[in-house]
Amino acid sequence: MDNRTGLPVVGMVGGGQLARMTHQAAIALGQSLRVLSEKPDDSAALVAADVRIGTHTDLAALREFAKGCDAVTFDHEHVPNEHIAALADEGVKIYPGAEALVFAQDKQRMRERLAALGAPVPLWRPVSTVTDISDFAAEVAAARGGTGWPVVAKAVRGGYDGRGVWMLDDAAAAEELVASGTPLIVEERVALRRELAALVARSPFGQVAAYPVVETVQQNGICVQVLAPAPELPEERAVEAQQLAIDLANALGVVGLLAVELFETDAGILVNELAMRPHNSGHWTIEGARTSQFEQHLRAVLDYPMGETSLAAPAVVMANVLGGEPGGMSIDERLHHLFAADPGARVHLYGKQVRPGRKIGHVTVLGDDMTSVRERAARAARWLQDGREEGN
Repeated sequence: MDNRTGLPVVGMVGGGQLARMTHQAAIALGQSLRVLSEKPDDSAALVAADVRIGTHTDLAALREFAKGCDAVTFDHEHVPNEHIAALADEGVKIYPGAEALVFAQDKQRMRERLAALGAPVPLWRPVSTVTDISDFAAEVAAARGGTGWPVVAKAVRGGYDGRGVWMLDDAAAAEELVASGTPLIVEERVALRRELAALVARSPFGQVAAYPVVETVQQNGICVQVLAPAPELPEERAVEAQQLAIDLANALGVVGLLAVELFETDAGILVNELAMRPHNSGHWTIEGARTSQFEQHLRAVLDYPMGETSLAAPAVVMANVLGGEPGGMSIDERLHHLFAADPGARVHLYGKQVRPGRKIGHVTVLGDDMTSVRERAARAARWLQDGREEGN
């Protein structure tokens, strides 16, 4: 408890943009957010008042960080599971717990658990040799037709934004990857219509709240837009996705946010990935929902009642801003031009050094028509990336 305010102190391990935006939500609630950051110039460390420098892999640093916190949570999944369990054993309220977070840290454990729960998943298998991968492709061919190739290989641990994922067209393509020694699973390449995401929050008391299901638009393994609500998604499928996310949050014992990334196919929905923290597919909620995902995550880990999740407008689009090539006008000049051209565009910059392709911020646009809102969001993101309006 913060003696100055009489309100809780939440510790967030990780100093990235998720912690930065959680800090903004904590301010409105009067809460104190303490951040464990590896560097003083990390995104959240630039704005938070209570920053501790340390690494998430150092148990001693985590113990010291947790002292005086009413709850501890994360802005990434990379804290060693045994450290989380150790802190919980010592009385730290740490959410999500080790027994839940492991399913977001380890893709093989996730697939095994989802299969045991009867959740819809792609065909998959753990592999360690090229022969294993070829045998899996043959299984896919027998089940789905065709040759079974390409297959999708994923690193069991780590990887995001297209990293740790490989599309293998044949056995020869798998040889170098297998030789690297990376623990792998392989999955069928799903014939998907599009990708969706269902975001829910769950408290220790067991209260849950579900946000509208969204469509996530991917390019080169990176989410470039989120459309809320997912256009032309039948109500029964939206309810199915929300119920699936709620059931998984309950079954896995998640406390805080759970993002369920989904494939929509002709036959239904399949679970792709899980994340147990604020998620890129929920950034639109800052302006586009009655309660942002960041406030909801704080409410959940403190066991407050959940906030309302309804849309603030009929159509909401979030577009990620990626770093462009060096040169051209400054980001400040681009902001001037963007705000003059579209005063309704809401910009969030993360204080990151610009590198080509790196997520440095996002833009959210609200309106009545999804097509026009999407065009505005894409134009704003392009302008902030490289100072141009036309093109893709």
